[in-house]
Amino acid sequence: MIIKLSKISLPLKFTFLIFSMVLNCMGLIILQLSEEKITYGELGLLESFKDLPIAFISLFAVSFINKTGTKKALISALVIVGFCSCLLPFIEVFWFFKLWFAIIGACFAIGKICVFGIIRNNISDEKSLAKTMNSVEASFMIGIFVVNTCFGWVVSSEYSEYWKFCFLLIAFLSALTIFLLSKITISEAKPLENKSIFSELSGFVTPSIMLFLGVIFFIVFIEQGFNSWLPSFYKNHLKVNSFFALQATSFLAVFSYVGRTITANIIRRFSLPGYYLSCMAFIISLLVIIVGVQYFDSADSRIILFLFPVIGLFLSPLYPVINSKMIAQMDKEKVNLFTSLIVIFSSLGSSVSSIIMAVLFEKQLLNFYPLYILFFVIILFVTSLVFFNVTKRK
Repeated sequence: MIIKLSKISLPLKFTFLIFSMVLNCMGLIILQLSEEKITYGELGLLESFKDLPIAFISLFAVSFINKTGTKKALISALVIVGFCSCLLPFIEVFWFFKLWFAIIGACFAIGKICVFGIIRNNISDEKSLAKTMNSVEASFMIGIFVVNTCFGWVVSSEYSEYWKFCFLLIAFLSALTIFLLSKITISEAKPLENKSIFSELSGFVTPSIMLFLGVIFFIVFIEQGFNSWLPSFYKNHLKVNSFFALQATSFLAVFSYVGRTITANIIRRFSLPGYYLSCMAFIISLLVIIVGVQYFDSADSRIILFLFPVIGLFLSPLYPVINSKMIAQMDKEKVNLFTSLIVIFSSLGSSVSSIIMAVLFEKQLLNFYPLYILFFVIILFVTSLVFFNVTKRK
């Protein structure tokens, strides 16, 4: 039975909002813990405790989801997220952040596979799927904004020592989302039987899928360079205070939300490859302007503060647009396994990006931050061009 997506879109949006908040609080945590004499090298590895469990658990999560169903699996993940968020304010040791992020990463792997599976099981048309994914993933940007704004306000206030109690808001949202999910009925795809996961993976080893996974890797690689490290770049290089660094980054999330919302409403009018490549062209143009300002005007020009967030308008649609193009071509029975590959390569992109960025900050090479981002955007652009050419010929 196919149900209307409008009946399930709210809990799906809340789910992405929650996971956005717990995953993207990394920028705030890096900012806060760096003031407690924890090195950037250690903080860069902290990202891996979030991303590597996401990659590791994804394939095994498929079997769990197939056995329990997407709804029960998603509720289980949210229960764990809510419980861990209740614990965090009361534990002071650094090692708990590693454990916390590892658990959150594993839950996110389950949650993302479930959300993508639910959407795919109810929508088959490529452009309709792109519209829905942009709409749901737009809530991911709201999570970034909420974390940077609410947490940032607390950090800069006289109650800054209580900043970790903001995680209780995440626990409340988790409880609300669980309640909403318990009240709806969704259609479940029948999982493939009598076949191992690894034998099924062999069917995904094609040039187009390999290129697609490369594109996914670099999109998240670039996004992570902004989301987790832009506040520290603003504070350490542009010499703004912690509150303004977080609020300036919030505008990146606002522009990203606008970008995905606009895309959800106009994507039916354009071809997906044309829209995607147009967004990439705008990103490159903005980065060239930023690099020009930095090297030919002033290395710490305040104009850079306002140019970086605008990139979110064009960067944010890339991930849902490219995902929807491939997921729409997948059989419903294979979508959970395919989504696990997306999650794996996304987490690898995030982890590698953060490790490299940590080295950049550790070595005091902040002058190269915009150039570094531009270099990998160009790599993404070339990889995307090859991908679209291969899929077009196919």
